[in-house]
Amino acid sequence: MAKKKNSEKSSNSNGDSAQTNQSTQMGQGSAKAGGQGAPLIGLLTQYISDLSFESPQAPEAIISGSGSPQISISINNQVKKREDGTFLVELSLNAKAEREGKILFNVELVYCGVFNIQNIPEQQLAPVLMIECPRLLFPFARQILAQTTQFGGFPPVMMEPVDFAAIYRQNLEAMAKQSANNKQSTEKKTN
Repeated sequence: MAKKKNSEKSSNSNGDSAQTNQSTQMGQGSAKAGGQGAPLIGLLTQYISDLSFESPQAPEAIISGSGSPQISISINNQVKKREDGTFLVELSLNAKAEREGKILFNVELVYCGVFNIQNIPEQQLAPVLMIECPRLLFPFARQILAQTTQFGGFPPVMMEPVDFAAIYRQNLEAMAKQSANNKQSTEKKTN
């Protein structure tokens, strides 16, 4: 499957970039059988919904930094369908650094994008929203996380690329196990 990206920037009277619109077309040709156009993932807007940085041990944690800290990073994403038919995709990142049982910093970021999805079959919609959309948002969220930790006086946290397909598969497996457990417990209650 070939991908083509188009990017446009609109400017206000000062020449500043006001908003970035991106579209990703999947497939080749402009029409499919059945009269549908090519699948389209349009990123209408992206923004920081929530950003929190805490460094409870500052400035000592920054000045007397002996030994490597233990850094843990968690990632989560959610999708919400909006009334206008677009989709809100929220990518949540949490990075926490500890040394000798003390928290050096804790960063929480929720980075969002509003996507217009067209000509994608219903059975393929969930993978597109849970894999492709977060993949488009991730580089921006990664940069914000790195800059935030750097501005907090620490070396920038540089996340490795994330395999959103693997996360999606793990979530599907966990939901299937939970569904099977719920079904078994329901069957035991009825017997």
